[in-house]
Amino acid sequence: MTDLTHSGDRLLRALRFAVEVVARRRRERPTPIVPSRNVAGRALVTTIAIMTFLASLTVGAVTLVSETAAQWQNDISREITVQIIPREGLDMEAALGAVEQVARETPGVTGAARLDDAATSRLLEPWLGEGLQLSELPVPRLVVIAIDTSEPPNFEALGQRLTEAVPQAELDDHRAWVSRLVAMANAMIITGIGVLVLVLLATALTVVFATRGAMAGNRQIVEVLHFVGARSEFIAAEFQRHFFRLALIGALFGGFGAFVLFWMMGLWTESNQARPEADQISALFGSFSIGWTGYAGTVALVALVAGLTALTSRMTVLRQLASIDMLSPVEN
Repeated sequence: MTDLTHSGDRLLRALRFAVEVVARRRRERPTPIVPSRNVAGRALVTTIAIMTFLASLTVGAVTLVSETAAQWQNDISREITVQIIPREGLDMEAALGAVEQVARETPGVTGAARLDDAATSRLLEPWLGEGLQLSELPVPRLVVIAIDTSEPPNFEALGQRLTEAVPQAELDDHRAWVSRLVAMANAMIITGIGVLVLVLLATALTVVFATRGAMAGNRQIVEVLHFVGARSEFIAAEFQRHFFRLALIGALFGGFGAFVLFWMMGLWTESNQARPEADQISALFGSFSIGWTGYAGTVALVALVAGLTALTSRMTVLRQLASIDMLSPVEN
């Protein structure tokens, strides 16, 4: 009888071992708390892709305006203009020569050159047509003075010396244009930052509602896990990984779409230089290239959207689990 009992125990242990081996071999990946593929998940990916695309456009536009404004400001600050108003009895050629001489003798000036008749005619051609005879019209003449940006001259002293040499000369140092340009660029940047903040806020709110919907759809599973002792951090981490994956996919799609759009716009302006609309865009924004800063900002935005989504979902789950504890407190 004893031998039979021992034989039975050995058989049971062998069967148990065989079952464990088969179970290990056939063990599948545990089913996640949140279904990885459902209609709500695809909708969230699409929403985040659209939000990231709009935010990337905002980042690119702000970068483009900032870089273009800085380029304009540098171009303007490198030159000043002297305008000579024609008056009766004024020898224009002598006046131009006097202005050039005074400018070249001023410290901080690197060069001075008058606009000849051909260049002046081209400036006035859109308004007065071709074939202008400047000698027959009281057209002001211009002298362009190049300055040293590291050590600029004293503009007030230069203007006074020019007025003493040629009373009809007027100095324009473009400070009014520079101040307006800086104000416009700052306004555009502030507006862009405001739009970016609103887009990110809308994305966070969308994630909150999506997380609540996912918890509502899996409420029984979440409550059972929570009541049997699963820590809130574990449940929150499951939702965080799920929504981080969805947000990363959507953000990558949105950022890639913005990359393609900026690349196509740059390619279009380069291939249509002769057309008026392309010339206007090039005059405002150059080659319509956002540069490496714009692309780096878009990449950082993709990471920010994914991280913000994961953090928002985690905080939402922890808050929901805390409300469950308030209704039916248990010790984790």
